[in-house]
Amino acid sequence: MSTTTGNAPRDAAATGALTEVELAISGMTCASCANRIERKLNKLDGVSATVNYATEKARVRAPDGVDPSVLLAQVEAAGYTAQLPTPPATGPTGSAADAESGPDPARPLRDRVVISAVLAVPVVAMAMVPALQFTYWQWISLALAAPVVVWGAWPFHRAAWTNLRHGAATMDTLVSMGVLAAFAWSLWALLLGTAGVPGMTHPFELTIAPSDGAANIYLEVAAGVTTFLLAGRYFEARAKRRSGAALRALLELGAKDVTVLRGDREVRIPTGQLAVGDRFVVRPGEKIATDGVVTDGRSAVDASMLTGESVPVEVRVGDPVVGATVNAGGRLVVRATRVGADTQLAQMARLVEDAQNGKAEVQRLADRVSGVFVPIVIALAAATLAFWLGAGAGAAAAFTAAVAVLIIACPCALGLATPTALLVGTGRGAQLGILIKGPEVLESTRRVDTVVLDKTGTVTTGRMSVVAVHLADGVDEAQVLRLAGAVEDASEHPIAAAVARAARERTGDLPAVEDFTNVEGLGVQGVVDGHAVLVGRAALLEQWSQPLPPELVAAKAAEEERGRTAIAVAWDGAARAVLAVADTVKPTSARAIAQLRGLGLTPVLLTGDNAAVARSVAAEVGIDAGPDTVIAEVLPADKVDVITRLQSRGKVVAMIGDGVNDAAALAQADLGLAMGTGTDAAIQAGDLTLVRGDLLAAVDAIRLARRTLATIKGNLFWAFAYNVAALPLAAAGLLNPMLAGAAMALSSLFVVTNSLRLRRFTARNDTSSVPAPDVTAQELRPTATTGSWSGAGRGG
Repeated sequence: MSTTTGNAPRDAAATGALTEVELAISGMTCASCANRIERKLNKLDGVSATVNYATEKARVRAPDGVDPSVLLAQVEAAGYTAQLPTPPATGPTGSAADAESGPDPARPLRDRVVISAVLAVPVVAMAMVPALQFTYWQWISLALAAPVVVWGAWPFHRAAWTNLRHGAATMDTLVSMGVLAAFAWSLWALLLGTAGVPGMTHPFELTIAPSDGAANIYLEVAAGVTTFLLAGRYFEARAKRRSGAALRALLELGAKDVTVLRGDREVRIPTGQLAVGDRFVVRPGEKIATDGVVTDGRSAVDASMLTGESVPVEVRVGDPVVGATVNAGGRLVVRATRVGADTQLAQMARLVEDAQNGKAEVQRLADRVSGVFVPIVIALAAATLAFWLGAGAGAAAAFTAAVAVLIIACPCALGLATPTALLVGTGRGAQLGILIKGPEVLESTRRVDTVVLDKTGTVTTGRMSVVAVHLADGVDEAQVLRLAGAVEDASEHPIAAAVARAARERTGDLPAVEDFTNVEGLGVQGVVDGHAVLVGRAALLEQWSQPLPPELVAAKAAEEERGRTAIAVAWDGAARAVLAVADTVKPTSARAIAQLRGLGLTPVLLTGDNAAVARSVAAEVGIDAGPDTVIAEVLPADKVDVITRLQSRGKVVAMIGDGVNDAAALAQADLGLAMGTGTDAAIQAGDLTLVRGDLLAAVDAIRLARRTLATIKGNLFWAFAYNVAALPLAAAGLLNPMLAGAAMALSSLFVVTNSLRLRRFTARNDTSSVPAPDVTAQELRPTATTGSWSGAGRGG
C-alpha cells in the first residue's frame, strides 16, 4: 500500500533545491510497516518520503547534498533494510533479460509453504478425526508440528519481534502470539499435564465448562494457521514479482538489432550499442530502433502503439521518428538523436513506474482492523489471566483461559475470508474472460464513478477499413473496388491494405497490375485490365488533369470533416469515386457504454487521434461530445495528466485501454481495465484484464469485482463476529478444546461456503457468442440513396 503522510519539506529546505532518491525496502510485511518507515524518514530535517508497500520502494525528496547513507540508516533504525536500486541496463534486451534472470524472491517462501503443508496436513487430520488418534499420536503430532511452528512461522515471529521493538502490533503479532501460545500450551500439556499419556484422545464433546487444560493440545491450530497464512504470503509475493512486468513489456517493444551504416557498409549490431549520431537503415516492416531524424527516404510510419493515432504518419527527410514504431512503407535512413534511457519509449516506462509507485493500493481489510483488534485481544488475554489468578482459580485454570483467548482470536476464518472469495471470484472471472489481479483491485470497483475509454483498439477495432464509397454518375461500385484494390494491393501502406482487403471481400480475387508506380506522398498508379488507374490524393489526379467533379469534392470534404481519410480513384482520364477509410467502431461498443452508464459511471473518450475523429466516434457510441467527455490529440504523458486531473476533482477513475500509450494511464487510474487483445505493457499495468477485448466484458468485470468485494466484506464481518462472540466464552474459561476447534471449523466452513456462492455469478453479457470484429468491409452494405457503403457495425 502506498501511504503518504503529507509532510512537506521543513523550512530548512524551503530555500534550497531538493533532490529525489529512490530506495528499495526489504522486510515489510504489511501496510503498517510502510507507515512506520515513512514516519521515521519524515523525522529528518527537510525530508518528505512516500513508501509504497506493493512495490517495496520509498521515494524520498531531500535537500541537495544529503548523504543517501543517512536515509538508509534511518530505515534500518526502523527495523528494516534498504538499498539504492541498481540502475537498469540501457538496452531493451539487456534490461529485460536482467529482470527475468534475477533471483525470484518468492522461491524461499514457496519452499517454506510446501514443507509446512506436508508436515501440517497429518497433524490437522489426526486432531480432527478421532479414528486416526492411535496410541502416541500426540507425540507424532508434536514432532511434525514443531518445525512448522519454529521454522515455518519464522517470518511471522520475526515481524512480531520487529513490531514489538517499536511498540506496534499487527496481524503478524497476533499470528505469532497465537501460534506460540498454542504450541507452548500443547508442549506443557504433553510434558507436565496429562495429554502425553498413552491412549490420550480428544473426545468429540460439545460442552461449555471450565477446564484446566492439562489434557488439551492445540498443535493443529498452530500448524494449520501457519501453513495457510504462509500460502497467502507466497501468492502475495508472486504478485509483487509480476509488478515490474509492465516495464519489461515496454522495453521489449524496442528493436533488438539494428542495421547501422559504417561508411558504405551496412553492419548489424545490437540496439544497445547505438550511439547518438549513428545512421541506421529501417526496411519496410521493421521497427525503428531508436528516436531519430530521417536523412533519406520516404515512408509511412505506424505509431499507433505509442501515440494512439490510428492513421499511419507520412515521414520524409527531416521528419522526426520515434523508436519502437513500425516502418509501414519504403526504406528509410535515420540518424539517431536519442538512445537508451533518453528515448520516448524509456520515458514512457518511467511514466508507468511513477504511476505505479504513486498509486495508493487499498490495504487488505483485515490489516485495517488489526491495529485495533490485536491490542484488544492481547489486553483481554492479560486481563483474563489476572482475573482468574485473583479469583483463586489456580494457575493452570487461569493460564488455560488466557491461552484460550489468544487461540480463539487466531485469525483462521479471518485468513480465509479474503483468499477464498478471491480464489472463487477470480476463477469464475477467468471462465468469463475476466482476469482480476488481486484483492486490492476490488475496492476500487465499488467507488468508481468515471470510466475513461481509450479509442483506438478499445472502442474501435484499431485497424483501418473502407467505410464508404462515393460514386460519380454511372459508375459501378464493384468496378471501382476491383480496379482500386488491384493497384493498392501492390503497395505496402496500411491504408492501401485496407482498400485491397475491402476489394477482395466485395469482388473476390484481384487482377494483376502492370506498370505499378508509387508516387511519393500522393498515391499509386498502374494499369489494370487495360485501364490506366490512379488512386490517392486529389492532387495526384489533378497532375493528370483528372479533377474530381463537384459531387465528389463535396463527398471528400464531408468525409474529412468526420475525421476519415478520403482517397480519390480515377481511370481512363476521369475521376470516378472517393473511398473513405477509417478505424471502425466495434459492434458492441455502444451497447457496452450504455450499460456502463447503467452502473453509475460517466464515460469519457480519450484518444491521441484528432478531434474530428474523436467526436465522430463519440457520436456513434453515445458519448456526449463535451470538453470533459471527449478529449483528443493527447500524448501518453498527457493521458496520465488527464487521469490525474479527473482525480484531483474528486473523481474515482477507471481506465480501459489496450495500447502501450495507455500503460501509464492504466497504472495511474484508480482501476485499470486492460484489453487482452492489446499489448503486454497495457495488460501488466492494468488491474483487470478482459481476455476477449470486448467492452461488454468490462461491464461484467465491474459487476463481478463488486460482487467479490461484497463477499469478502461479508466473510470478514462473520469472521470478526465469530471472534467477538467467542472471546467472552474463552475469557470465562468455558471453552474446551473440542468446542473451540469445532467453532473455528464452522467459522471457516461458513466463510468457504459463502465464497463458493460466487460460482453462480452469471454474465449479463455473454460475449463468448460475440464474434471477434473482422476488420474488413464485410459489414458495409450499399445504400440505395447515396450509392455509398454504410456499416451496420459502425453504430455499435
